[in-house]
Amino acid sequence: MKAVSIALVGDYSAEVTAHRAIPVALERARAELKTELTWSWVATPTIREAARDLKDFSAVWVVPASPYKNMHGALAAIRWARETKRPFLGTCGGFQHALIEFARNVAGLANADHAETNPGGDLLVVAPLSCSLVEKSGAVHFASGSLIRAAYGCETANEGYHCNYGFNSAYRAPLERAGLRFTAHDDAGDVRAAELPPEMHPFFVGTLFQSERAALHGETPPLVRAFVQANLTA
Repeated sequence: MKAVSIALVGDYSAEVTAHRAIPVALERARAELKTELTWSWVATPTIREAARDLKDFSAVWVVPASPYKNMHGALAAIRWARETKRPFLGTCGGFQHALIEFARNVAGLANADHAETNPGGDLLVVAPLSCSLVEKSGAVHFASGSLIRAAYGCETANEGYHCNYGFNSAYRAPLERAGLRFTAHDDAGDVRAAELPPEMHPFFVGTLFQSERAALHGETPPLVRAFVQANLTA
């Protein structure tokens, strides 16, 4: 049986609901898949050289609760997972920073930035939402043929959020030209998830919503299960 070791990249706080939910979600996925699975919290300030600091992990999950103490560390972890083809999941802040990493290092938008940490930036790929999604929930619609649609096994789900920032659609075209797929949207058509196609990466998915929260209600989040499963076939 293949051992799976996941780096939970972020700055852990017991006060963050998603942080409490993630271990429960992984426990449920481990039991359902009957696999050897371990995980460790990796604080962003400890990541100086991702290839060295994360070398013992088979996958990376960049978790919610940004701004991170070390944005560079979070971005480096995402880049390392993308370039080494390790399964990657980013939720909430992890999704936002995956967009920035991809924009900077693949799409040629070197100054791509986050409005929360650099509100005066001239290329804000992540910008304030028109309406806060802190402790809100709503319908999410999945694109046909996407990893996320396959994980859920349905076209639509109801998911929860805890965020004030999201993707700035003004930069959709250059990111799509570089290969990123936007594969989930809300009822208004706003982007709620993105992923890389199989020819670019075996499993690279980011969501603005926090699907892991379902574990606190006795459910195994489909996307977390798919993320762990991706490690077994990588």
